[in-house]
Amino acid sequence: MNLPNLLTSIRLVFIPVYVVFFGQGHYGAAFTIVALSILTDVADGYIARKRNQVTYVGSMLDPLADKCMMITVILTLFLEKLIPWEAVAAILIRDVGMILGSLVFHFRGKKMPSANMLGKLTTVFYYAAILLLILQLDIAVWILWFAIAFSFFTSFVYIGQLRHVNQKA
Repeated sequence: MNLPNLLTSIRLVFIPVYVVFFGQGHYGAAFTIVALSILTDVADGYIARKRNQVTYVGSMLDPLADKCMMITVILTLFLEKLIPWEAVAAILIRDVGMILGSLVFHFRGKKMPSANMLGKLTTVFYYAAILLLILQLDIAVWILWFAIAFSFFTSFVYIGQLRHVNQKA
């Protein structure tokens, strides 16, 4: 267990903590938990690369922690009627599709492209939308729709990279 993997594990622990705070109407505390999750996500990636502590476990847990937090937050915001069901459906379709597709390629022994800046930017857009949604700002839903559209664009880019990487093999 290295520091980056510990930080990723902490992000997983943040999920039920967020649910408790949000569910009790403590939106400021919920906002803080999401903000801390973002900071630990940035920190674990930076530390892993800087200290050469990138591990197989970390490369699997990190996106899992991101997706679990994202889906949890989206679902809680939906249950509070802060985002439309269409946005939730679009996010779930894209994320479940990406997860299942990655699993299929992984178990078939295919090479997976490394994370790129578009994927990181997608995460930034999603987190910005989530933080604005928790604060219940009017522009938040528009930012969320932009993040969703951008995430589908990045998915198509990723699929192209996946095909390219595996054609060379």
